[in-house]
Amino acid sequence: MTRYIGSGEMADILRREGPEPILRRLTASLRADFLRWTDFDLSPRLASHSAGGVIELMPVSDAELYAFKFVNGHPGNTRLGRQTVVAFGVLADMATGYPLLISEMTVLTALRTAATSALAASVLARPESRSMALIGTGAQAEFQALAFKLALGVTEIRLFDVDPAAVAKARANLEGRGLRLVCANSVAEAVAGADIVTTATADKTRATILTPDLVEPGQHLNAIGGDCPGKTELHADILRRARTFVEYEPQSRIEGEIQQMPPDYPVTELWQVLRGDAPGRTGRDEITLFDSVGFALEDFSALRCLREVAGAGPDLDLLPEPKDAKDLFGPVFSKEGAFDRAA
Repeated sequence: MTRYIGSGEMADILRREGPEPILRRLTASLRADFLRWTDFDLSPRLASHSAGGVIELMPVSDAELYAFKFVNGHPGNTRLGRQTVVAFGVLADMATGYPLLISEMTVLTALRTAATSALAASVLARPESRSMALIGTGAQAEFQALAFKLALGVTEIRLFDVDPAAVAKARANLEGRGLRLVCANSVAEAVAGADIVTTATADKTRATILTPDLVEPGQHLNAIGGDCPGKTELHADILRRARTFVEYEPQSRIEGEIQQMPPDYPVTELWQVLRGDAPGRTGRDEITLFDSVGFALEDFSALRCLREVAGAGPDLDLLPEPKDAKDLFGPVFSKEGAFDRAA
């Protein structure tokens, strides 16, 4: 049987454990796996594009476990009352090929994205960073705010979105969580003087959410909205001023902010900084950019962590289990019309 975690149980786990402890465990899981980066079989995700969005498969494995995530990105879904991004994932045993866990990953992806952002900022932002501008207050916003509060001690969140209702939603959800919340009237107002700037917008287009005149020396930029070809958030001149860090360079060259740049534009992969093989921030006034598109290793870490946190629970009748492993036909057409689950 395959352990199953649906959206209801995911919500139960988060309410039981609390978002901060889950984020803490996720961050530790991510760090551990980034530190053993070379143990993994890595590849860019597989993407199927349409006029309205994209559907992607994100596979990764080490010697013991295999994981993949199915995820979409359809910005127009909100007009239909549906989410822009939904996902599910599978964790399987490499020795047998049998799936061990199938889980919702819409909420889990938001958690792991926030944890990854905060992990990167812990080595790229100035240590005394306490304020963050959140440009785009959709589904990712609250998770990002809590992760940065936990990992860096951020105390002030400046919220801006072109949709006032989204700002109101984020403010209401973050009230009472130990943060000073400021609702800005513009991107410029939100960004001015902020230690960290997170852009988390959803439009599948080459946007310029952030322009060079708004970026100040010493800021850390956390760009998480651009995650497919033709989808960016930052003006290219910002990249020319910043030192840029990515998750997996072959994928980021296709999907990240750096798709705007020539092939020889220099980047550093985050795992190299975490392992001490490359420097992170090298000066107080340096502008650092984490050009994050989301990578399969992060889903692997999240699924591995979730399996440990969740423990035993409901199983999914996903695989046939015939008494005779060589006889698949017989049990299907037996009088009982079903497999003997006790076999």
